Amino acid sequence: MVIIIVSTIDAASWDCNASSSANAIANLLLVIGLGLPCRLAGMGTEDEEDRFSLLTDDTLLSILGRVDLHTAARTSVLSTRWKHLPWLLPVLTIDVKDFLPSPHPKPMEVEHMDKAMSCLSNAIRSFLVAERAVTRLQLRFYLVSEHSQVIGPLVSEAIDIETVKDLDLAIVDEKEPEDCYDEEMLQQARLVDGFFSAYPSVVLRCLTSLSLCNICFARWDMHHLLFDCCKQLQHLTLVNCDAGGLSAWNIDAPKSKLRFLKLEFCCMLRLDMLCLLELERLHWDTWVCRDAPLSFNSAPSLEELYLSCGAPINNRGFKLSEVLSGNTAINDLTIDFQGERPWVQPEGEQLCTVFNKLRRLSIFNIYVEFDLIWMTVLLEAAPSVEIFDFGIWNHSCDMDEERRRRSFGERTNPSWKTFEFRSRKQWLLKELDVTGFNPVEKQITFIRSVMGRSPNLKTITLRDYMPCKDCEEMGKLPYSGFPRNEDEQDMVVNQINRDMPDSHVRIIFSECCTDN
Repeated sequence: MVIIIVSTIDAASWDCNASSSANAIANLLLVIGLGLPCRLAGMGTEDEEDRFSLLTDDTLLSILGRVDLHTAARTSVLSTRWKHLPWLLPVLTIDVKDFLPSPHPKPMEVEHMDKAMSCLSNAIRSFLVAERAVTRLQLRFYLVSEHSQVIGPLVSEAIDIETVKDLDLAIVDEKEPEDCYDEEMLQQARLVDGFFSAYPSVVLRCLTSLSLCNICFARWDMHHLLFDCCKQLQHLTLVNCDAGGLSAWNIDAPKSKLRFLKLEFCCMLRLDMLCLLELERLHWDTWVCRDAPLSFNSAPSLEELYLSCGAPINNRGFKLSEVLSGNTAINDLTIDFQGERPWVQPEGEQLCTVFNKLRRLSIFNIYVEFDLIWMTVLLEAAPSVEIFDFGIWNHSCDMDEERRRRSFGERTNPSWKTFEFRSRKQWLLKELDVTGFNPVEKQITFIRSVMGRSPNLKTITLRDYMPCKDCEEMGKLPYSGFPRNEDEQDMVVNQINRDMPDSHVRIIFSECCTDN
């Protein structure tokens, strides 16, 4: 028996996970944010006001925490009861982008950034008052010297008098990585170093999350700044940051509390994880090195690894077993090829040890013309996997073929020899999720192959391609043969279930999917 479930996801829906009264207030806040009179939206009636009065301050604060600070502040004019609520928010998010014009102009004009930073400084001055307690301050701003000299003392004082207990700091930049020059990145590093040196309380006392972008630390000690100074740091995100000269970054921080490290477009020769004892999650998106982008010596707590890259033409790939050697705690592994040739070299039995505790395996953006059966080798090496996701890459917005070939080389089909390795262990797979499903032979064959080796399989979710704004703007939507009506779906089910009359697998068709 095969059960078919058809599901769609409404991207515009917002589940507040609250009562109908709470949803009414969320709608009211949206109206306020749009600057519309409440009466025009059918709100503000006596009945609504009575319903609002039944809610506790904690419930109202929970709802206020779901909107931007600007909208939350405007609710203070609703009534005497609402007047004090925005200043009681335990988690305070002050984001410079909330003070920019909407839609955001590109490129961003200097006067817009300056005005937004002035508004942000005023918001900090207004909300970080001595009488309140902020359990977590999420602060995102441009590091502009004249405004930094206002923000730094305000935040530093709030930390010193323990108004702020936990700081999440993001220093943002409007430039894309490819538009940044070396001198600009060095200047950004100079500003960051100066800010941290001028206001040591910001980094020493309660900075637990830090995000930096477009910075070259060639003239500064990157390791000292991020690990010796930021002693409480638990989350670190670096976008287009490096130590200069395509050098390796060695992390040897046995006392660090860092649990999550994310790198995007960072030009490093390699990341050498010498010692990071509490690291649990590592994400690296896009590297430029020829061989393996990272190595591990001591990261015993690492459980989640996300590796995403369109392999550049000079990349020779690497063996996962060699990179992950000694990291047997990993239970969640994501590999993303970004539509280019696979950068993992063929292996088999060597992967069994490093995949010993793997529970979730995801392989995304496999070029649409590639074979799929090679992935069974990874599943053979990881019989403990319970959730397996894979996604197909099929875009018409790709750069012109000649330019793409110069950057990434030829797209070559994976050459794994599936017949040479077969595990004796039973697969524990329970869920199979396919993004970019088309009822073509290679996809059906692979799904049936997985079903045949997975006696515990309960659910197969088949999703259409993810929407692509670039393809839509070019008017070049890729062909999709995704089954949309009941007859088409029945046909797919029969293809998958052929010669398997006793199958109890649920097959779910989803026309819309979220980002991976």
